[in-house]
Parts: sequence; C-alpha cells; structure tokens
Amino acid sequence: MRQGFELFPKRFGIYPYIWMIYLVMPVYYLANAHGYEQYIGITAFIVFVLTYRQLYMTAGKLLFSYWLVLQMLCVLILTLFVDLNMFFLAFFTANFIGWYTEKRLFRLFLLVFAIIQTIPISIATVQNQLSTGQLLFFAPFYIIMLVSPYGIRTMLDRQQLEAKLDEAQQHIKELIKREERMRIARDLHDTMGHTLSLITLKSELVTKLITKNPERAIQEAREIERTSRAALREVRQLVSDMRAISIAEALADASEMLRSADIKLQLSAQQESCSDVPDLTQNMVSLCLLEAVTNIVKHSKATWSLILLKRETDGIYITIQDNGTGISMDQQQGNGLKGMSERLHLIDGSLRIDSDTKGTRLALFFPIVVNKPQGGVSV
Repeated sequence: MRQGFELFPKRFGIYPYIWMIYLVMPVYYLANAHGYEQYIGITAFIVFVLTYRQLYMTAGKLLFSYWLVLQMLCVLILTLFVDLNMFFLAFFTANFIGWYTEKRLFRLFLLVFAIIQTIPISIATVQNQLSTGQLLFFAPFYIIMLVSPYGIRTMLDRQQLEAKLDEAQQHIKELIKREERMRIARDLHDTMGHTLSLITLKSELVTKLITKNPERAIQEAREIERTSRAALREVRQLVSDMRAISIAEALADASEMLRSADIKLQLSAQQESCSDVPDLTQNMVSLCLLEAVTNIVKHSKATWSLILLKRETDGIYITIQDNGTGISMDQQQGNGLKGMSERLHLIDGSLRIDSDTKGTRLALFFPIVVNKPQGGVSV
C-alpha cells in the first residue's frame, strides 16, 4: 500500500516543528547578503533544511551519517560566506550527534564537529574580524555545543533503557501467565483425568447392569456419586490454591491507572468490609471494576472519576462514575460491559448503567454469601 507524504515521522510528534522556529534567524542574514554570497548562502540554506528533515527520516539508518556530514558542511559554508552568526545553526547538528548510541561514532562525529566549528572562528580571529569581546561572546556557546550531545545521548539512553525494561516486564508477565496456564492444565489433568475416566467407565457399566443386575447397578451409581463428590472437593481445592485478584488490589490498580491518565480520582471505600467476601466473588468483582476503569481511561475523555464502595445488609454496592462524554448504545452492547454483566450474574449480582453527555455512572451490586459445610461437602 502506498504511503502518503509526511514531513517528519509521527513518532517524533511536534518536536521537529518547534525547532524550525529558529530557522527564521538565517533568513534575516540571507536577506542582508549580496551578490554571489547570497546565492551560495540560499543554496546552502535550502540543503541545510533538507538535511534537517532527512536526519529525522533516516534516524538509526546508515544514511543518517551522510546527511549529518552534509549538514555540517552547510553550516560551515553559511558561516564563512554569509555571516559569522550562522555559527549558531550548529546547535541543530549538536542535537543530532547526541543520537548516536555507538560510542565510536559518537566520538568521531563530535571531533569532526568541533574541528568544523573551530574553522570559521579561527579564520575570523586571524583576519581581525572578531574583537576580544566578540570572541568571549562566542566561546560559551561553542562549549555548550560540544557538551550538549552528551546530555542528549544520556537522555536517549535512559529512554531506551526504560523502553527495554517495560518490554522485559511485559515479557515476564506473559511468561508468568503462560506458566500459570500450563500449571493449571497439568493440575487439572493430574487431578481430574483419572477421576473422570473412572466415572465414564462406571457410567457405561451402570447402563449395562440396569436390566441385568439392578442391585449392582445401584451400587455402582452410588460409587459414581462418591467419586464425583471427591472430584468436586479436589476442584475446589485447586481453585482455592489459585491466586485471585482481591478487591483491595483492584482498587489500588485502578487508582494507579487513573493517576497515569491524569484523571482525578475520588475514592471512598471501606476495604475491610470485603474481608469476608469469598475469593471467587472478589475475583469476579475485581475484574468488573478494572474493566470499568479501563473504559474510563480509554474512551471517556474524563478529567474526574469517583469510586464508592459501600456495604449494606443485603450486600455490597460499588459506584463508578466519571464526567466524560458518556457511553453510546453500541458501546453499552459491547463485549466489555456485557462481560461485566455476565460475571456479576454468576455471583447473583447486578449492573446498572446511567450515561449521558455529562458522564457515566455504573452501579455494581453483589450479595455476600458465606458457604457453610453441609454433610461434609460445602455447596
């Protein structure tokens, strides 16, 4: 597919455009130049602007170095033929030198840059075109030009390191998830595989014995019942060993998500009121809460949000509200909200949605059910 023209890569945002403001200065000096100096200056300036764009377009590629050398030469020509103040265009070049991640190339181009920038100052000094005061004026800027690439390189190295750390953390999370899935699969296979096979065989045996030996069929049916109850206890034990997301953890994650999105959060929650809520119920509610907060961050365009958790005699009520643009009918019928409703339905809870152009309000409710053992098996 053919791509459209772009002045600068989108990943750099408005940063390249802001720097272009400083290109006004050379235009002033070019306008005051005369004769062949003006023609040479205009040509060099056009090439300089071209190199400025191409350095962004070729960042990280082999052609980047060629365009950088050409930009240095343009600055040198402009400084020698148009005006000594064109010297300050080299701040653009100093910025690009800081993009080198390889130390050898970084030092090489910084050395070449220092030599090229020294040439016009040295010539002007020898020809008595610069007074001592003017030389002292240029000196600090020359030093800053040579030092600034180190700062830019350090900043970019840190950004790359942070990106690699984020990528590594994401990779670790994926590995943990995959390992957890494999562990669950192994546990289910080891725990339930032989049990279900036994139930299947006994069920087939009962089918054959119903007409031939009813008493034996009844015994086998009772054995199937005992085996299935034992399997039920094993499954519950397996589920209880799995780590679920608690409501307290979900509230902490929700607060961090909203803070990262610069959305102000008003939180009112008595987290100890959920201490006796079963792990399965907490996990279901936590997933709903995180889904709701994710929708606020991604779709609402809100600047303020509210999470209110309140315990009543009949259960726990959670209100999640924002001042965003509201939810359309298509979004209300989407998989996210539908999944929340289904999860709450599994624990006998409910979800109510109130939305308009001034914001959205989700009201979650779920009863608190404490399971008690009956006849050796809790239901």
